[in-house]
Amino acid sequence: MKLVKLVAVIPCLGLLAACDVPKKDKTVDRGFDSKHLSQLQAGVWVDPNGCDHWIIDDGVEGYLSQRLDKYGKPVCSGVAPPTVATGPFKEGSSLPDPG
Repeated sequence: MKLVKLVAVIPCLGLLAACDVPKKDKTVDRGFDSKHLSQLQAGVWVDPNGCDHWIIDDGVEGYLSQRLDKYGKPVCSGVAPPTVATGPFKEGSSLPDPG
C-alpha cells in the first residue's frame, strides 16, 4: 500500500517542478554578441516552395522565421529564386562570419 502511494506522488512532484522553469525572452540574442534582435538587420530566404522566411545571421547564430501576411498565410513574393537568401541579413553584428 505504501508503494502505491509513493508511485502516485512522484509524477505530481515532476509536474510541480516544471512550473518553476523560468520562461526565456526569445527576442534577445544571448550569444557572444548579445543584443536585442531588433538591432540586427533581417533579410529574406526563399524556401524550395518559393515562400519567404525572415533570416538574421549575427556571425555565430542564425535566426529564421516564416514570413506571414496579416491573415497568417505564407508570403511568396518572388524576391529571389528558391533556396537563395537576399538582403542585409549579416549586418548589425561586430563578429565576422566564421565560414
